[in-house]
Amino acid sequence: MYQHSASATHPAGGRAADVLEPRSAEDRDALTFQRCAWCGTAMYHRLLCPVCQGSDLRTERSQGVGTVRHSTVVHRNTPMARNVSLVEMAEGFVVRGRVMGPAVGIHSGDRVRLSTAKDPVRGEPVFQLLDEAYRAWS
Repeated sequence: MYQHSASATHPAGGRAADVLEPRSAEDRDALTFQRCAWCGTAMYHRLLCPVCQGSDLRTERSQGVGTVRHSTVVHRNTPMARNVSLVEMAEGFVVRGRVMGPAVGIHSGDRVRLSTAKDPVRGEPVFQLLDEAYRAWS
């Protein structure tokens, strides 16, 4: 898998998922993403940079604030309707997750904050709406 050189030691094997798994208990409760060391592109759970194809990715912790870019209601494989949203985080990467609240009440441009880094059922991030009290005014 890796080429060995005399000047550096590399792991002989391992799972690709080990790179993406949080290392500490504090990181399990936070949303982590990768940033390319070469071009600075932020991405969510990739092994190569989608811009420069670099593999030198640093894992960083997200602040957890973002904006809904797209939201849809899904009726498949669930007893009741649920929403699936694409959220653009403040750091510049996009993540698919669920926004808490009525499925038809989530719109593009809504600001959200991370509630849970991993939903126990679906394994995707869960967000809550910010400024929900002021939505009736817009």
